[in-house]
Amino acid sequence: MTTTNQDPGTGTDRGTDPDRGTDTAWTVRALDDARPSVRLRAALAIGSTPDPRSVDKLVERCAAEPDFPVREMLTWALTRHAPSVTVPRLVDELRSGRAQARSQALHTLSKIGDRRAWPAITEALLSDADDEVARSAWRAAVVLVPEGEESGLAAALAAQLGRGGRETQLSLSRALIALGEAAAEPALGPAMKDPDPGVRHHAMATQRLLSDPESGFEYAIEEAKRVTALQDRPGGER
Repeated sequence: MTTTNQDPGTGTDRGTDPDRGTDTAWTVRALDDARPSVRLRAALAIGSTPDPRSVDKLVERCAAEPDFPVREMLTWALTRHAPSVTVPRLVDELRSGRAQARSQALHTLSKIGDRRAWPAITEALLSDADDEVARSAWRAAVVLVPEGEESGLAAALAAQLGRGGRETQLSLSRALIALGEAAAEPALGPAMKDPDPGVRHHAMATQRLLSDPESGFEYAIEEAKRVTALQDRPGGER
């Protein structure tokens, strides 16, 4: 990709600095521009010519950026930098009190895929009260889990069955399915007998998708409800 020494907002020449200091500072400032198109181009420019000095600002902007395409470009720009620089900074962000900061840090860690971040994927994040954070944690955990620890992760994920709406439940089902039958099935078994019907339905639907991915989530949920209704009849089998 060809890069120019033009301001991402105005297209005017910024001048040349031998150490790229002026260039980097100008582009980083553009991440705070009021126009999403300018912020998008600034993130693209930073990712096209990675500079460790930009990492802190990229992470900071991820926590506040309201525009989805810009957030995705910020994540891409971070993946263009060395994991040795980005991963520690993103792990620190997981302790932020801002939900978007945690969610975007998890999303970016899942894209980087460096398993050194695995110890930071705590049960507190997997059960975060904010659904977007929890979904990001589930996706990141599936990517980062070390070989041999899939069953433990599946058990932690199964504890979240029944929470949230369709999007959240589908995300959790996908995460469990991605861990494979050997890890997911033992975790789903107890949940399919849970006294909470919402947990049972979600667990049964996930089990159905595990064995028949083409069945579709809505169909699997409705089938789980039908089976549960039959089981709850007098004399029904459990």
